Amino acid sequence: MIKKSHELKVDVHNEFLGGKGTLTNTHFINKEDAAGKGRLFAKSTLTPGSSIGSHVHNGDFETYYILSGKALVTDNDGKEYILEAGDVMFTPNGQSHSIENCGDVNLEYIAIILYD
Repeated sequence: MIKKSHELKVDVHNEFLGGKGTLTNTHFINKEDAAGKGRLFAKSTLTPGSSIGSHVHNGDFETYYILSGKALVTDNDGKEYILEAGDVMFTPNGQSHSIENCGDVNLEYIAIILYD
């Protein structure tokens, strides 16, 4: 299957999960095409100052792969880290995390949520 960029589903969320600003998800695989293995396969973009609020993963786990920009992430223990291009964050089932664009350009990253 081939999908051209103009065919991809794009969702725009404001203040997602209690966060700030705008999150845009460009879905490169739809949940329906994932054979029941996961629910999110997207390039996510947070504008400067935007964030996704802290949330817990129940029954699934999430990986972020940073493509560009600068992210302030918080893990399950409340520890904060700065991530940049090439860095990865993994959040296991039952744990929480958040992400914020702490830079002055768009933060772009691959977000994948698979069922545990």
